[in-house]
Amino acid sequence: MRIATALLAGLLSLGVQAAPADFVSLDRNLWPEQLDSPALFDVASRAEILSFARVLHESEMLDEQALATRLGLRQVNLPVVRAVRARLWQRLWTSYQQAQRSCGQDASFCYPVASMADLRMQAATFATDVGTFYTGWVEPSHQFHSRYLDEQLRKAAVFPQTSSEVDKLSSRERNGEELNDRMFLLTFVGGPGPEGSSTDALTDYLRRQKLEGIFFVLGNRFKQRRDAGPVASLYAGQCVGIQGWEYRSHAQWQGWQDSLRRSQAQVQADLPEQYVPLFRPPYGQRRSDGESFMASQQLRVSLWDIDAQDDGPLSAEASAQRVMTLMLLWRKGVIQFRDSLPKAQPALEWLLQHTAQSGIGWEDCQAYGLRE
Repeated sequence: MRIATALLAGLLSLGVQAAPADFVSLDRNLWPEQLDSPALFDVASRAEILSFARVLHESEMLDEQALATRLGLRQVNLPVVRAVRARLWQRLWTSYQQAQRSCGQDASFCYPVASMADLRMQAATFATDVGTFYTGWVEPSHQFHSRYLDEQLRKAAVFPQTSSEVDKLSSRERNGEELNDRMFLLTFVGGPGPEGSSTDALTDYLRRQKLEGIFFVLGNRFKQRRDAGPVASLYAGQCVGIQGWEYRSHAQWQGWQDSLRRSQAQVQADLPEQYVPLFRPPYGQRRSDGESFMASQQLRVSLWDIDAQDDGPLSAEASAQRVMTLMLLWRKGVIQFRDSLPKAQPALEWLLQHTAQSGIGWEDCQAYGLRE
């Protein structure tokens, strides 16, 4: 066991992250070990779970006004915030239990945690006993998780008036929590791009790697691509869901039903083998009263819980490092990349290279897409 007693210089105040940036990653080079075995994946996983649990615990000390100020909002939907916090705690507890299974091989970050109360107590104090081997990781991880938590709480604070991927609106929706431990699903949105674009390079790369994912296509872009030539070969070996006819919120759009009908009919007609009955709402925004229509179309909402944020200032490597950190934190989930943008493929290449020996698995897209 490499844990040695060391004290941190101090804790960041709760107000330091009051206005978090929209895009945040964590440099994985600050973690002193490669994830080249399942046991070392678990070590890093336990560390990230405890780091996030620490900031989640800290956030509970804020009253309603202080929380609103921290999130940059005038008011917050406190019941939803509390419900999301409770769900996050449950996921952390489940994840930590899974990650403890390898403690016999490597006891780093293995603490006597036998209940949710134990996890909360350990989260509040663990940073004072991390050890010199991990000192360079502790504070950057704390800052990342503070900002990442603010992303989640800001969405919770305005939910369901503004819906997002932070929570489900019905039990028929999927968000990755239904996967098994260490299993991840690759998904891609915003495409397809024109012929010869990053979509082509990415699908070809996935086939060469013998990997598959779900491509949620926009109906208008799909039609443009189909009008220019066949699309079956583009998505060979992959799965295709829909994202609506245009990339716009389907929560307030009066034509949202027609958007889904047109997109669904287009993809089903042109790609009957690759089509899966899933809808990825742009921005995660969908209608709370749309369940009956979705059921009539035999569609399910497919959300995500690991966003690569490859549509902003993060480099491809920083985007991949963000994904890896969240994979360690949640230990399963639906990863979202944007195939029409050039960062997705190099980010995925980095991710696959750095997790090749970690013992994770990639979910079969057809099995996920057709699951009842």
